Amino acid sequence: MRLPEVIDLFSGCGGLALGFQKSGFKITHGIEIVPEAVNTVSYNIDWRFGKKTSHIVGDITKIDHSIFANKIGKEGCIVIGGPPCQAYSKAGKGKLRSLGEHRINTNDSRGYLYEDFLRFAINLNARAIVMENVPESINYGGKNIPQLVCEILEKEGYESIWTILNAADYGVPQIRERVFMIAVKKDENLKYSLPIATHRSKANTKTINELRFKNMIQYNNFRIPNKKISGWRRWVTVGEAIGDLPRLFRDSKSKYNLYKLNVELDYYSEPQNKYQKIMRKWYGNDLNGVTGNAFRNTKRDFRIFEEMKEGDNYYNASLIADRIFYEAIKFEGINKESNALRYNQLYKEIVPPYNRENFIGKWKKLKMDEPSHTLVAHLSQDTYSHIHPFEPRGISVREAARLQSFPDDFFFQCSMGEAFRQIGNAVPPLLAKGVADSIKIMFKKGRD
Repeated sequence: MRLPEVIDLFSGCGGLALGFQKSGFKITHGIEIVPEAVNTVSYNIDWRFGKKTSHIVGDITKIDHSIFANKIGKEGCIVIGGPPCQAYSKAGKGKLRSLGEHRINTNDSRGYLYEDFLRFAINLNARAIVMENVPESINYGGKNIPQLVCEILEKEGYESIWTILNAADYGVPQIRERVFMIAVKKDENLKYSLPIATHRSKANTKTINELRFKNMIQYNNFRIPNKKISGWRRWVTVGEAIGDLPRLFRDSKSKYNLYKLNVELDYYSEPQNKYQKIMRKWYGNDLNGVTGNAFRNTKRDFRIFEEMKEGDNYYNASLIADRIFYEAIKFEGINKESNALRYNQLYKEIVPPYNRENFIGKWKKLKMDEPSHTLVAHLSQDTYSHIHPFEPRGISVREAARLQSFPDDFFFQCSMGEAFRQIGNAVPPLLAKGVADSIKIMFKKGRD
């Protein structure tokens, strides 16, 4: 069976494309505005196989869909992509508000880039369409973007649905809920079913968005995720995800080494579980070592990280910092009155300057026996949101990639900050593969 080729829009570093490729689809074309991200996706889905770059660097709003129209094979195409989420997400809206009242999120042009996504998909007569975004896109200035997209596509001859999938349900060691809009041409006469979840939480508890499903069923095109299966595995935990990776910084007195992203280090151990084996053998290679071991030199905070317990946040960290500070001034025998200069110097060297009321959730030490919380693009600025569970540091690029289900020989040939940004913005490849597999099954059944 020959599958439709895939056109990858707003590709980022290629998480969605990688999942489709792993499922057996051929990625033939793509567009991404960030050159460093195009370099990453090109290396990992094309160059490593000796192929020419499928993706181009460009602003989709200035590109005509006809750029691909005459290059699509007889099997047609599937258009996939995740238009930027900053206009919808809580973090993005907060940043805009900080820039002034006129910078409200509904004035952000990025909130309307789904229109360009649809322009390409409709004009290329895509046989199927997959669009991903954040759950906050359900309310964008009163508009439900996924529902609106479905309604637009139905007028264009598509059967369309939208849902919210949790990456942890598909084997990703991270609780990451994302909206997926999936559409199929009506004249294909194909029946689509959402991917079946393969994992579940230890206590079978519901996430925030799952609790909201009862309010979402009012929308005609919303579908509840498919979890009707026995024999689930438990969610993959942080410990299971990163436990075999190199040890980089054993205690706060260790020497800091800034490893270049292409430097390979030996694994700490042989693979201990199925997830680690998947990450090591995605491309069929038996790996002896792994790259991407860079982490941030947050010298002031290594001692604080060391004393934090799993699950601790910034409030807990600030109390630790206070204690370390008071021990320091006691050791030197000073106080604010007797030596204000040294007192203030030590305070600055030891105690983080962040607001203790507004910053609580900005620091979080990962728990070994639970999945990670959601990785975000802000990792490019710092990694306080994801502190390593047993080493006194933020997570490394490779550990972030593992938590996002990027395989170990997926390479980031860019700066550390850019690699963190690309990972935080990406669709987890294992989640993408789950969606891709469900579409592949649909086309296969249609041919049988």
